[in-house]
Amino acid sequence: MRSAEFQHSQPDGHEGHSPVNCDECQSALQSESRQSLSFLLLDQLTIPAIGCDEHLEEFRSVCGLTTEDAAELLDHRPAGGISCPSCRLAPYNSAHPMIPIQNGATVVLACPEHQSEIVQRYHTGLQTQTYLTTGFGTHTNSSL
Repeated sequence: MRSAEFQHSQPDGHEGHSPVNCDECQSALQSESRQSLSFLLLDQLTIPAIGCDEHLEEFRSVCGLTTEDAAELLDHRPAGGISCPSCRLAPYNSAHPMIPIQNGATVVLACPEHQSEIVQRYHTGLQTQTYLTTGFGTHTNSSL
C-alpha cells in the first residue's frame, strides 16, 4: 500500500505545504521541547516517536500486527532506556521519516537501520490490516 510513503521532516516547520492536517500532530511535530515524545516498544526495539496521541496509537496498532508480542506505546522514557547507541543520538539529527497516518503523521526518531525496519513493519502492518478487513469478508462468504 503506497499511500503511507514516508517523507523526511524538516526541523524548521513545514513552510505551508504540510501533508499533516491534524492540528495536534502539527503542534507536536513543530515543538522544540519534545514533550510529546513517546516510545514504541516493538519486539526488541525501543523507538522514539512524535505525533498526537490518536495517530501514535494508530501507528502502534498497525505496527503491532507485525509481531506475536504486544506492541506498547509509552509516554515516558522506558526504564531500560534506548539500547541502540545510534538511536539514542537520532533525536539530534535534522531529518527523520514522517509517516502519514490518516490526516496526521508520526515522526520516527531512530537510526537509519531502525528507521528502515520500522517503516517496513508499518507498511507490512498496513497490508495485514487491509487483508484482515477486506480478505476476511471474502473468505467468510466463500465458506458458506
